[in-house]
Amino acid sequence: MTDSKFQQVCDSLSKVVDGDQFERYRWGRDEAPKLKRLAELTREAFSGREDFELTEEGATSELKRYVIKVHGKRTIAVALTYEAGKAVIRTESVNRSAYAAAPGDPIAIDYENVDEEWIAKAMQAAFSRIRQAGGAHSSPQEAQQSQ
Repeated sequence: MTDSKFQQVCDSLSKVVDGDQFERYRWGRDEAPKLKRLAELTREAFSGREDFELTEEGATSELKRYVIKVHGKRTIAVALTYEAGKAVIRTESVNRSAYAAAPGDPIAIDYENVDEEWIAKAMQAAFSRIRQAGGAHSSPQEAQQSQ
């Protein structure tokens, strides 16, 4: 019996004995490291940018959520998850912010394609959704176009 086959048999028995406990162990073994790496890459993307700060707010074991502060001002949040083999980033509005996140589909990619370049592009897409809380446009792209 190969090691992989043995692991599958162990997983099957563990799931039968206690499905809830098995799922917690499986998540910790298989998916939590992927979410951790996604969070690390996101934080690394902002290294060297003293004008940006990522503050963890509302995170759970299955989701990392960061409020993006620019010059100490709260803008929007990005929620990072690992779902069905994909890295997923959602943008969210946050309390006490003069800005809001415009609606948009989650930003997602197959996990094996996650790298620094994808994180940078995902953050650019997230930033393009930033609006003044009253509805006025204020994304970085719109600010550049108006100059």
